[in-house]
Amino acid sequence: MTYTIEQVKALVREYPDFPSEGILFRDIFPIFQHPEAVECLANHFVERIKALGKSVDVVVGLDARGFLFGPLIAIKLGVAFVPVRKRGKLPGEVVNATYMKEYGEDVFEMQADGIKAGQNVVIIDDLLATGGSCKAAETLVKKLKGNVVLDAFVISLAGLEGHKQLTAPVYSLIEC
Repeated sequence: MTYTIEQVKALVREYPDFPSEGILFRDIFPIFQHPEAVECLANHFVERIKALGKSVDVVVGLDARGFLFGPLIAIKLGVAFVPVRKRGKLPGEVVNATYMKEYGEDVFEMQADGIKAGQNVVIIDDLLATGGSCKAAETLVKKLKGNVVLDAFVISLAGLEGHKQLTAPVYSLIEC
């Protein structure tokens, strides 16, 4: 079966009161039960990235769901993939950035040789909520003298206004 992007969106499941009361959790994992839907999603992001009209050198995926489709997008673009991980998960020299979560601070790291000065970067993750984790990823890219040309998400929670924390243009497939 060939999927349209609207059919891919329809695969996202909603779970009320998860993980706690009052939260409506949106689950992207059903997309991965359908290889053709994953292909459609990856192709959609590739088209959006190419539409920027800027060269892209690196796709950065955020721990952990950005690892699911970030490498696919990088392969389709013919560019490098660089992971951003939680503190202590990457070997070698790293750069780090601290960010606020709903229950305290956390630290993201990136290998110091992951991005070269002047490279154009797209940051990929599943969800834009408050923007803290993606802002930390932007900081990591800037520390390595890269340029973030797009922050891309499957889902954006518009009411939390996370896009206001970010410096690069934002694209979200689904806005809630």
